[in-house]
Amino acid sequence: MDMRLLRNLRQGPLRALCVFLALIGPVPALSQQLGLPDAAILTISSDRLFAGSAFGRRVIDEIESEGAELAAENERIVADLSREEKELTEQRAEMTPEEFRELADAFDRKVQSHREGQRAKLEALGARGDEARGVFLRLARPILVDLLRESGAGVILERSSVFLSSDATDITDIAIARIDAEIGDGKDLE
Repeated sequence: MDMRLLRNLRQGPLRALCVFLALIGPVPALSQQLGLPDAAILTISSDRLFAGSAFGRRVIDEIESEGAELAAENERIVADLSREEKELTEQRAEMTPEEFRELADAFDRKVQSHREGQRAKLEALGARGDEARGVFLRLARPILVDLLRESGAGVILERSSVFLSSDATDITDIAIARIDAEIGDGKDLE
């Protein structure tokens, strides 16, 4: 077969496609009209999604406030225990070793009890944050599904798990705006 004929056969359909695309002109995709990227794979930063939303900011503020209260309570307990320890040390000279040992052991149990109580409060505060994040993701899921459907993408990946991507595929800001519009700070929804 002649090489020129073979080249014309291969270029013919390609030329026809180029002419067709040039004639129809650029047609903006629906996803781009909605402000969404036109990509098969989208990315989202779940940490920024939570922290940037009205729901997340409310939860973070509440937990920080309760954490500050817990820290202040802890400081008061430490100050009280320090005073008690100092008094016990000053009384030591007036006691038998057995009497002192009994009071010292009771003091150690008290200190341990306070430590465990404060640790439990701190863990409960952390668990509350984790639980609120779970509620947030459950409430945000339908909104994210709508974004996925509207964009025509097949998947939304966690941005921190992606080795390299264009910022154009990140829908975190769009998702935050939609979540805020739909659920607000979520105080009445929890």
